[in-house]
Amino acid sequence: MKQRIITAIIALIIFVPFVIIGGMPFQLLVYAMATIGFVELIRMGKISKYSIPSILGIGLVWLILMQESNTDLTPLAWFTKSEVIMLMVLLLLSYTVLVKNKFTFDHAGVVLLSAIYVGMGFYYLIEARVGPESTDALATILYVFLIIWATDTGAYFFGRAFGKRKLWPKISPNKTVEGALGGVFLAIVVGVIFQAIHPIEDSFLAISSVSLLASIFGQIGDLVESAFKRHYEVKDSGNVLPGHGGILDRFDSLLFVMPILHLVGFFN
Repeated sequence: MKQRIITAIIALIIFVPFVIIGGMPFQLLVYAMATIGFVELIRMGKISKYSIPSILGIGLVWLILMQESNTDLTPLAWFTKSEVIMLMVLLLLSYTVLVKNKFTFDHAGVVLLSAIYVGMGFYYLIEARVGPESTDALATILYVFLIIWATDTGAYFFGRAFGKRKLWPKISPNKTVEGALGGVFLAIVVGVIFQAIHPIEDSFLAISSVSLLASIFGQIGDLVESAFKRHYEVKDSGNVLPGHGGILDRFDSLLFVMPILHLVGFFN
């Protein structure tokens, strides 16, 4: 526990100033986190981080992360992102033939899905910070993180106090239905308090709805990450954050929450 607290404090000291500064420093930090997260995921899939597919996948992550206004600076400026993904599919499938199936169709799927999953989640984190000037970007980012932390905290304490029914024992044996509901409840409470102090939505009903949605999908993101680790029989996605595991262990909820909030127009 002591190691977890120390790591969390150090991580916040490093991360928060980048969020406040924004701009290129923040984007570079997110690029670094996304790259590490992608490498963690493909390593779980037994793909070397020094391989050609890994390099192609990292390139795809970076292209996904790139803001639309900057895509004309890349060598692939005449392609849309969907066309780049299509090109990557063809290259990776071609590679399976070149190495005579030592790198298989399944491996290609791991690389592509990992790049899209990690890339899109972190892309919308950048989008939320550097979005339209009318958006209170700092408040938005702070709100999202508070909702995720409130969900985790509520799920932990409500689960310990009232947890009886297992939520999904084959995936995450310690999570309970009561804990999940407690996480949603605390997330809504925190969202309402945030709205009262610094309004970011039109009404308390709107912020409650957004908080409910973010909490639910944050927990789904957490379960998805647990499913990855169960499938690949690993305890943590990595060890870059002592006591906490890897980047994916800490940002699994965020990777689901950010795209969902974008889809419902929260960042617009």
